[in-house]
Amino acid sequence: MSTPQLHYMVRCANTAGEYGEATEEGYYKKISKAFLHLRSLSGKTDVPVIKLDGANGVGALKIKEMAQHLSDTLSIWVCNDGSTGKLNEKCGADFVKLHQRAPEGMVITPGDRCVTFDGDADRVLYFYFNKENKFCLLDGDRIATLMVGYLKDKLDKTGVTLERGLGIVQTAYANGSSTSYAESTLGVPVACAKTGVKHVHHKAEEFDIGVYFEANGHGTVLFTKDVVAKMKAIVQDTDAGTKKHKAAEKFLSMVDLINQTVGDAMSDMLVVETILYEKGWSLEDWGAAY
Repeated sequence: MSTPQLHYMVRCANTAGEYGEATEEGYYKKISKAFLHLRSLSGKTDVPVIKLDGANGVGALKIKEMAQHLSDTLSIWVCNDGSTGKLNEKCGADFVKLHQRAPEGMVITPGDRCVTFDGDADRVLYFYFNKENKFCLLDGDRIATLMVGYLKDKLDKTGVTLERGLGIVQTAYANGSSTSYAESTLGVPVACAKTGVKHVHHKAEEFDIGVYFEANGHGTVLFTKDVVAKMKAIVQDTDAGTKKHKAAEKFLSMVDLINQTVGDAMSDMLVVETILYEKGWSLEDWGAAY
Protein backbone atom coordinates (compact mmCIF):
# COMPACT_ATOMS: atom_id res chain seq x y z
CA MET A 1 0.00 0.00 0.00
CA SER A 2 0.97 3.66 -0.22
CA THR A 3 2.43 5.40 2.84
CA PRO A 4 -0.69 7.62 3.26
CA GLN A 5 -2.97 4.56 3.18
CA LEU A 6 -1.01 3.07 6.09
CA HIS A 7 -1.28 6.34 8.05
CA TYR A 8 -5.01 6.41 7.32
CA MET A 9 -5.52 2.88 8.65
CA VAL A 10 -3.58 3.55 11.84
CA ARG A 11 -5.75 6.62 12.46
CA CYS A 12 -8.92 4.57 11.84
CA ALA A 13 -7.78 1.86 14.24
CA ASN A 14 -6.75 4.37 16.91
CA THR A 15 -10.11 6.19 16.76
CA ALA A 16 -12.13 2.94 16.92
CA GLY A 17 -13.44 3.52 13.40
CA GLU A 18 -14.54 7.12 13.99
CA TYR A 19 -12.21 8.38 11.26
CA GLY A 20 -13.16 5.59 8.85
CA GLU A 21 -12.96 1.89 8.14
CA ALA A 22 -9.42 0.56 8.69
CA THR A 23 -9.13 -1.31 5.39
CA GLU A 24 -7.83 -0.43 1.95
CA GLU A 25 -11.36 -0.68 0.57
CA GLY A 26 -12.55 1.62 3.36
CA TYR A 27 -9.99 4.20 2.26
CA TYR A 28 -11.21 4.15 -1.36
CA LYS A 29 -14.86 4.27 -0.32
CA LYS A 30 -14.52 7.24 2.04
CA ILE A 31 -12.52 9.38 -0.36
CA SER A 32 -14.45 8.48 -3.52
CA LYS A 33 -17.82 9.04 -1.82
CA ALA A 34 -16.79 12.58 -0.84
CA PHE A 35 -15.38 13.28 -4.32
CA LEU A 36 -18.50 12.04 -6.10
CA HIS A 37 -20.76 14.04 -3.79
CA LEU A 38 -18.83 17.22 -4.59
CA ARG A 39 -19.07 16.37 -8.30
CA SER A 40 -22.85 15.96 -8.00
CA LEU A 41 -23.16 19.37 -6.31
CA SER A 42 -21.28 21.05 -9.19
CA GLY A 43 -24.14 20.48 -11.64
CA LYS A 44 -21.63 19.80 -14.44
CA THR A 45 -21.01 16.63 -16.42
CA ASP A 46 -17.78 17.12 -18.38
CA VAL A 47 -14.94 14.67 -17.69
CA PRO A 48 -11.43 16.15 -17.28
CA VAL A 49 -8.48 14.15 -18.62
CA ILE A 50 -5.32 13.79 -16.50
CA LYS A 51 -1.93 12.42 -17.50
CA LEU A 52 -0.36 10.98 -14.36
CA ASP A 53 3.29 10.12 -13.76
CA GLY A 54 3.19 7.28 -11.21
CA ALA A 55 7.00 7.34 -10.63
CA ASN A 56 6.99 3.56 -11.24
CA GLY A 57 5.86 3.35 -7.63
CA VAL A 58 2.98 2.10 -5.52
CA GLY A 59 0.84 5.16 -6.33
CA ALA A 60 0.61 4.05 -9.96
CA LEU A 61 -1.04 0.82 -8.83
CA LYS A 62 -3.30 2.43 -6.24
CA ILE A 63 -4.62 5.25 -8.44
CA LYS A 64 -5.90 2.59 -10.84
CA GLU A 65 -7.84 1.02 -7.98
CA MET A 66 -9.15 4.42 -6.86
CA ALA A 67 -10.23 5.18 -10.45
CA GLN A 68 -12.61 2.21 -10.35
CA HIS A 69 -14.52 3.99 -7.54
CA LEU A 70 -14.86 7.33 -9.36
CA SER A 71 -17.74 6.40 -11.71
CA ASP A 72 -16.02 7.76 -14.85
CA THR A 73 -15.97 11.34 -13.52
CA LEU A 74 -12.21 11.58 -14.23
CA SER A 75 -10.19 10.08 -17.05
CA ILE A 76 -6.73 9.19 -15.69
CA TRP A 77 -3.96 8.04 -18.02
CA VAL A 78 -1.25 6.46 -15.89
CA CYS A 79 2.32 6.68 -17.23
CA ASN A 80 5.40 5.19 -15.54
CA ASP A 81 3.20 2.57 -13.94
CA GLY A 82 6.01 0.21 -12.96
CA SER A 83 5.44 -2.25 -15.79
CA THR A 84 8.83 -1.41 -17.36
CA GLY A 85 10.82 1.37 -15.63
CA LYS A 86 12.50 1.60 -12.24
CA LEU A 87 11.20 3.43 -9.17
CA ASN A 88 11.81 7.20 -9.41
CA GLU A 89 14.27 6.80 -12.29
CA LYS A 90 13.98 9.95 -14.44
CA CYS A 91 10.40 10.33 -13.22
CA GLY A 92 8.43 11.20 -10.08
CA ALA A 93 7.80 14.44 -8.17
CA ASP A 94 11.41 14.86 -7.00
CA PHE A 95 12.79 14.54 -10.53
CA VAL A 96 10.21 16.93 -11.99
CA LYS A 97 10.81 19.60 -9.32
CA LEU A 98 14.60 19.30 -9.30
CA HIS A 99 15.06 19.32 -13.08
CA GLN A 100 12.05 21.53 -13.91
CA ARG A 101 11.08 19.27 -16.75
CA ALA A 102 8.60 16.54 -17.60
CA PRO A 103 9.38 12.96 -16.58
CA GLU A 104 10.53 10.50 -19.19
CA GLY A 105 7.88 8.05 -20.31
CA MET A 106 5.18 10.68 -20.92
CA VAL A 107 3.99 12.08 -24.25
CA ILE A 108 2.71 15.58 -23.55
CA THR A 109 1.23 18.30 -25.73
CA PRO A 110 0.59 21.94 -24.68
CA GLY A 111 -2.57 22.22 -22.60
CA ASP A 112 -2.43 18.66 -21.20
CA ARG A 113 -3.20 18.43 -17.49
CA CYS A 114 -0.24 16.62 -15.95
CA VAL A 115 0.29 15.28 -12.44
CA THR A 116 3.29 13.60 -10.83
CA PHE A 117 3.44 11.48 -7.65
CA ASP A 118 6.57 10.55 -5.74
CA GLY A 119 7.49 6.89 -5.21
CA ASP A 120 5.39 6.18 -2.10
CA ALA A 121 2.56 8.53 -3.12
CA ASP A 122 2.67 11.08 -0.30
CA ARG A 123 3.66 13.99 -2.57
CA VAL A 124 1.96 15.46 -5.62
CA LEU A 125 2.79 18.23 -8.09
CA TYR A 126 1.00 19.51 -11.19
CA PHE A 127 2.65 20.74 -14.38
CA TYR A 128 1.83 21.67 -17.97
CA PHE A 129 3.34 23.11 -21.13
CA ASN A 130 2.00 26.48 -22.24
CA LYS A 131 1.30 27.62 -25.81
CA GLU A 132 5.00 28.48 -26.25
CA ASN A 133 5.79 24.89 -25.18
CA LYS A 134 7.40 26.16 -21.96
CA PHE A 135 7.38 23.87 -18.91
CA CYS A 136 5.30 25.30 -16.02
CA LEU A 137 5.28 23.75 -12.53
CA LEU A 138 2.46 24.09 -9.99
CA ASP A 139 4.11 23.14 -6.70
CA GLY A 140 3.06 22.72 -3.07
CA ASP A 141 2.75 26.49 -2.57
CA ARG A 142 0.26 26.64 -5.45
CA ILE A 143 -1.72 23.70 -4.05
CA ALA A 144 -1.82 25.25 -0.57
CA THR A 145 -3.10 28.63 -1.79
CA LEU A 146 -5.69 26.94 -4.02
CA MET A 147 -7.04 24.97 -1.05
CA VAL A 148 -6.96 27.98 1.29
CA GLY A 149 -8.90 30.11 -1.21
CA TYR A 150 -11.56 27.41 -1.54
CA LEU A 151 -11.97 26.90 2.22
CA LYS A 152 -12.03 30.66 2.87
CA ASP A 153 -14.83 31.02 0.30
CA LYS A 154 -16.90 28.35 2.09
CA LEU A 155 -16.25 29.94 5.49
CA ASP A 156 -17.32 33.36 4.19
CA LYS A 157 -20.53 31.94 2.68
CA THR A 158 -21.53 30.15 5.88
CA GLY A 159 -20.57 33.01 8.20
CA VAL A 160 -18.98 30.56 10.64
CA THR A 161 -16.70 32.25 13.18
CA LEU A 162 -13.71 30.37 14.53
CA GLU A 163 -11.67 30.99 17.65
CA ARG A 164 -8.34 30.07 16.05
CA GLY A 165 -9.37 30.67 12.45
CA LEU A 166 -8.03 29.49 9.10
CA GLY A 167 -4.30 29.64 8.51
CA ILE A 168 -1.61 28.47 6.14
CA VAL A 169 1.74 27.07 7.30
CA GLN A 170 4.84 27.37 5.13
CA THR A 171 8.56 26.82 5.51
CA ALA A 172 11.43 29.14 4.61
CA TYR A 173 11.57 27.38 1.22
CA ALA A 174 8.15 28.77 0.25
CA ASN A 175 7.80 31.17 -2.69
CA GLY A 176 7.45 34.71 -1.32
CA SER A 177 4.79 35.51 -3.92
CA SER A 178 2.58 32.75 -2.54
CA THR A 179 2.97 34.19 0.97
CA SER A 180 1.94 37.70 -0.08
CA TYR A 181 -0.92 36.28 -2.21
CA ALA A 182 -2.27 34.35 0.81
CA GLU A 183 -2.00 37.35 3.13
CA SER A 184 -2.96 40.24 0.81
CA THR A 185 -5.38 38.71 -1.72
CA LEU A 186 -6.93 35.86 0.27
CA GLY A 187 -6.68 37.59 3.65
CA VAL A 188 -5.39 34.48 5.40
CA PRO A 189 -2.59 34.55 8.01
CA VAL A 190 0.65 32.71 7.15
CA ALA A 191 2.73 30.98 9.82
CA CYS A 192 6.30 29.88 9.21
CA ALA A 193 7.67 26.63 10.65
CA LYS A 194 10.97 24.81 10.53
CA THR A 195 11.48 22.56 7.53
CA GLY A 196 10.11 19.06 7.98
CA VAL A 197 6.59 17.68 8.07
CA LYS A 198 6.59 17.11 11.85
CA HIS A 199 7.17 20.86 12.39
CA VAL A 200 4.60 22.16 9.90
CA HIS A 201 2.02 19.58 11.03
CA HIS A 202 2.24 20.70 14.67
CA LYS A 203 2.08 24.36 13.66
CA ALA A 204 -1.04 23.67 11.57
CA GLU A 205 -2.74 22.22 14.66
CA GLU A 206 -2.71 25.72 16.18
CA PHE A 207 -5.49 26.77 13.77
CA ASP A 208 -9.10 25.55 13.53
CA ILE A 209 -8.31 24.90 9.85
CA GLY A 210 -4.59 24.53 9.25
CA VAL A 211 -3.35 24.11 5.68
CA TYR A 212 0.27 23.08 5.27
CA PHE A 213 2.30 22.22 2.20
CA GLU A 214 5.99 22.06 1.56
CA ALA A 215 7.06 23.28 -1.87
CA ASN A 216 7.87 19.66 -2.80
CA GLY A 217 4.14 18.79 -2.83
CA HIS A 218 3.82 17.16 0.59
CA GLY A 219 0.95 18.53 2.62
CA THR A 220 -2.61 18.32 3.86
CA VAL A 221 -5.29 20.19 5.81
CA LEU A 222 -6.20 19.72 9.49
CA PHE A 223 -9.68 20.47 10.89
CA THR A 224 -10.75 20.75 14.53
CA LYS A 225 -13.91 19.03 15.77
CA ASP A 226 -15.32 22.50 16.52
CA VAL A 227 -15.36 23.67 12.88
CA VAL A 228 -16.85 20.34 11.72
CA ALA A 229 -19.60 20.57 14.37
CA LYS A 230 -20.46 24.14 13.33
CA MET A 231 -20.73 23.15 9.66
CA LYS A 232 -22.91 20.15 10.53
CA ALA A 233 -25.22 22.45 12.51
CA ILE A 234 -25.63 24.71 9.45
CA VAL A 235 -26.51 21.73 7.23
CA GLN A 236 -29.14 20.64 9.77
CA ASP A 237 -30.58 24.09 10.49
CA THR A 238 -30.73 25.76 7.06
CA ASP A 239 -32.87 25.02 4.02
CA ALA A 240 -31.33 22.85 1.31
CA GLY A 241 -30.55 24.84 -1.81
CA THR A 242 -29.52 28.00 0.02
CA LYS A 243 -25.98 29.30 -0.52
CA LYS A 244 -25.20 28.81 3.15
CA HIS A 245 -26.39 25.19 3.19
CA LYS A 246 -24.56 24.30 -0.02
CA ALA A 247 -21.31 25.88 1.19
CA ALA A 248 -21.45 23.94 4.47
CA GLU A 249 -22.28 20.72 2.62
CA LYS A 250 -19.29 21.18 0.31
CA PHE A 251 -17.04 22.00 3.26
CA LEU A 252 -18.00 18.77 5.06
CA SER A 253 -17.40 16.68 1.94
CA MET A 254 -14.00 18.35 1.59
CA VAL A 255 -13.18 17.30 5.17
CA ASP A 256 -13.85 13.67 4.16
CA LEU A 257 -11.97 13.99 0.87
CA ILE A 258 -8.79 15.19 2.60
CA ASN A 259 -6.54 12.63 4.31
CA GLN A 260 -5.79 14.60 7.49
CA THR A 261 -3.28 12.08 8.79
CA VAL A 262 -0.47 12.94 6.36
CA GLY A 263 0.23 14.34 2.90
CA ASP A 264 -1.49 12.03 0.40
CA ALA A 265 -0.90 12.34 -3.36
CA MET A 266 -4.16 10.61 -4.35
CA SER A 267 -6.36 12.52 -1.93
CA ASP A 268 -4.66 15.88 -2.63
CA MET A 269 -5.01 15.35 -6.38
CA LEU A 270 -8.74 14.75 -6.02
CA VAL A 271 -9.03 17.88 -3.84
CA VAL A 272 -7.27 19.96 -6.51
CA GLU A 273 -9.46 18.43 -9.22
CA THR A 274 -12.60 19.28 -7.23
CA ILE A 275 -11.59 22.92 -6.79
CA LEU A 276 -10.50 23.41 -10.41
CA TYR A 277 -13.75 21.78 -11.57
CA GLU A 278 -15.92 24.06 -9.44
CA LYS A 279 -14.02 27.16 -10.58
CA GLY A 280 -13.90 26.03 -14.22
CA TRP A 281 -10.15 26.64 -14.22
CA SER A 282 -7.48 25.18 -16.48
CA LEU A 283 -3.93 24.76 -15.15
CA GLU A 284 -3.03 28.05 -16.88
CA ASP A 285 -5.86 29.83 -15.05
CA TRP A 286 -4.56 28.40 -11.78
CA GLY A 287 -1.00 29.46 -12.59
CA ALA A 288 -2.19 33.01 -13.30
CA ALA A 289 -3.48 33.48 -9.71
CA TYR A 290 -0.12 35.05 -8.74
